[in-house]
Amino acid sequence: MQLILTSDSPETQLMALVLTKAALDQGATPHILLCSDAGALALKTPPPAATTPLAPKGMSPQGMLENLMAAGVQVDVCAIYLPNRPFGEEALLAGIGVASPADVATRFMGKEAAVLTF
Repeated sequence: MQLILTSDSPETQLMALVLTKAALDQGATPHILLCSDAGALALKTPPPAATTPLAPKGMSPQGMLENLMAAGVQVDVCAIYLPNRPFGEEALLAGIGVASPADVATRFMGKEAAVLTF
């Protein structure tokens, strides 16, 4: 399962990550690709909206992302995210990589591929 998250909306971000957690719990092997405004979730110093708890469970988008990573979910920023920012990989949370377009394409081409975009 490939999740591509681009939205800057904290509610959309959190819901996408909650659905990813539900898929993980049901046996999926998710991979998360953060692009555009959602790439800010990958930062050591994210915008306040990324860490603000939301109802009903008081979880923030970045907090849910970190929980998924702790459960073994691979998270990457898209290949063009960092080249278009004034910082490099040092600004990313530990464990977050930079996606290779070829690797993402391979996930798209899998026989049972599921791609979700938010």
